[in-house]
Amino acid sequence: MAKELKEVEQVLKRFKDYVIQQSRSNLSKAGKADSKELYNSLKGEVITEDNYSIVGFSMAEYGQFVDKGVKGKDPSKVSANAKIRGQQAPNSPYRFGSGNFRGKWSQFTNRIEKWAKNKNIRLRDEKGKFKEGNYKTIAQIIARNIYSRGIKPSLFFTKPFEAGYKKYIDTDLMEAFGQDVDTMVDYNLKDIK
Repeated sequence: MAKELKEVEQVLKRFKDYVIQQSRSNLSKAGKADSKELYNSLKGEVITEDNYSIVGFSMAEYGQFVDKGVKGKDPSKVSANAKIRGQQAPNSPYRFGSGNFRGKWSQFTNRIEKWAKNKNIRLRDEKGKFKEGNYKTIAQIIARNIYSRGIKPSLFFTKPFEAGYKKYIDTDLMEAFGQDVDTMVDYNLKDIK
């Protein structure tokens, strides 16, 4: 039967392609495609077997954190001297300081240091002149801020998925299914004659 649902499969492929294209576009527009790692990791697949078809998406593991954001450390534990306050992602299902993040501080700061170098982010002295180098200090400052406040959700994947669902699944899928059923009925009637 799955081979006979050609129109349904085409709608699902258009949905998959739309979500991937829009997600990549969102990453680029938000300036989150510098390394292209997440951008290139976005994949989609339509799997059709027996009586069903499903659409699956995959991406680099950290993509979920970029999309949904990450809660910062417990606000009650943030230093009273902290100049920047407020959670970036209060509704995120993810939080720094839990589970897998423990023991990975050096990896975290090393990635931020690399990012700061690529972006040429530098500190200024008391006179407002740029200081040379010292990206480790910059990485520590930025990492502490991110750890305390979290990462703001970008919804680079969620928004295209929801829009694509409305555009293709809610509307076109039923019409395609109807066309496939009409084709199957016509084909079977020809076999009867």
